[in-house]
Amino acid sequence: MKPILLILAAGMGSRYGGLKQIDPVGPSGETLMEFGIFDAIRAGFEKAVFLFRDDIVQSFENKYKDLQRFLEVTYAFQDINPEISYLGQPLNYASRIKPWGTGHAILSAAAEIQQPFAVINADDFYGPSAYQNMFSFLSDKERIDTSYAIMGYPIENTMSSFGQVSRALLDFNDEGLLTQVVERTGVSSEEGRIEYATLDESVVVAPGTLVSTNLWGFTPTIFPYLQRQFEAYAQTNLDNNKAEFFIPSAINELVKHQSATVNVLSCEDDWMGITYQQDKSAVAEKIQQMIKKGLYPTRLWP
Repeated sequence: MKPILLILAAGMGSRYGGLKQIDPVGPSGETLMEFGIFDAIRAGFEKAVFLFRDDIVQSFENKYKDLQRFLEVTYAFQDINPEISYLGQPLNYASRIKPWGTGHAILSAAAEIQQPFAVINADDFYGPSAYQNMFSFLSDKERIDTSYAIMGYPIENTMSSFGQVSRALLDFNDEGLLTQVVERTGVSSEEGRIEYATLDESVVVAPGTLVSTNLWGFTPTIFPYLQRQFEAYAQTNLDNNKAEFFIPSAINELVKHQSATVNVLSCEDDWMGITYQQDKSAVAEKIQQMIKKGLYPTRLWP
């Protein structure tokens, strides 16, 4: 079965101040997600699953309904207040106003996925070779079902000029297998110096350090693991309305207990993302430069 694409589009965009997933950056009104879908189709993906929240699905359907001319599209939904059980017993938790995080988002799409799949953020630009390399990995018939992948980018290529960001630093062994994902918040760049603060000190990150920007490759074997971990996480965070079940934490547990292996892949392209409103113009300019070089057509969809 051909790999498919899972697009995480349920984010709140709190620092951006709106639905950056549908904000245009291309000369013909295209969003970053459309450039990702365009690259994914060129790499061989023929189906996409969009993961939404119920309250924003109409905005996406209006924006992206024409994409079904180019690939098969299905929808899945991330419930902000889902029914949760732990060891078979229902959990009663404080009502939430934000989703349960990326781990729960991926789990929410389980019913729509029966084949190997790549996961992307709707508001990130990963570049053509990222999709090509991930599609090739997921299409390998000799790969075992519990062999997953993460795309790594040099941290200096993922920073914002307009504020701090969160980045997941990747530790891996000589075989290129992930040993740990370390999430760091408050990562900043000043005159080429990248650092983050701990409780005790500021830590400088070496150029070339690979980080995750949430481009993963999985098979459906991930879902039972996520289900068990999410139930346990929810049980210990019943009264924490801000707690989020992030996919890097789930993967760390799998790697730690040797339940799966995660291959650290790399690509030749730069990553781009929109964290703050000020990032939009810089991203739009880079898109325009790539169009001038012939890497993308002026209008993605004829």
